Amino acid sequence: MGQPVQYKTLQRVHDPGDCHELTFSCFQRLPLLNETRLALLAECLTNALRICDLNLVAFVFMPEHVHLIVYPENPAKPQISRFLKALKQPVSQQVRNRLIGEKDPLINRLTLKRRTGKLEFHFWQQGPGYDRNLNSVDAVLAAIDYVHLNPVRRGLCTRPEDWLWSSAAHYADVTAPKDKRLPPIHGLPGTFLF
Repeated sequence: MGQPVQYKTLQRVHDPGDCHELTFSCFQRLPLLNETRLALLAECLTNALRICDLNLVAFVFMPEHVHLIVYPENPAKPQISRFLKALKQPVSQQVRNRLIGEKDPLINRLTLKRRTGKLEFHFWQQGPGYDRNLNSVDAVLAAIDYVHLNPVRRGLCTRPEDWLWSSAAHYADVTAPKDKRLPPIHGLPGTFLF
């Protein structure tokens, strides 16, 4: 007889003034974020930031996962769980509707039957993803570098600022006009600018 399965639980901890590094993946880490879905994700991110009073410090969208560094406008009242729901749910719903409308066979791969017999669509990997508090300038800057280097490490580009779906160009101060589809970058919060 085997041991009972122990599941990890994520306890979200927030100290006022912390940035949050968030990472979450597409279902089964499938590369579901194509150009159209990346634009949709960026639009939903902009809306979720506004709804939840969060500022975007940095981001990178990869084909199968997302990295975000966010900072609450009201440090005493972070809304990370609400933010993730406000971001992920509309993306999932709109992708599902498009797949059904286009009769795309991908809908079958992303729709699972639960034990109850009910069909359930999965665009995002279940679970809360990764959430790490960043409470120092060094931690935030290291996280920004890590996030921006993702496409380079993967071989998708040679320089971080060459990856469109990232805030790296914002930090590199590239003079080329910014793509209007990208979410607004608020930069480092004032508490980190000593």
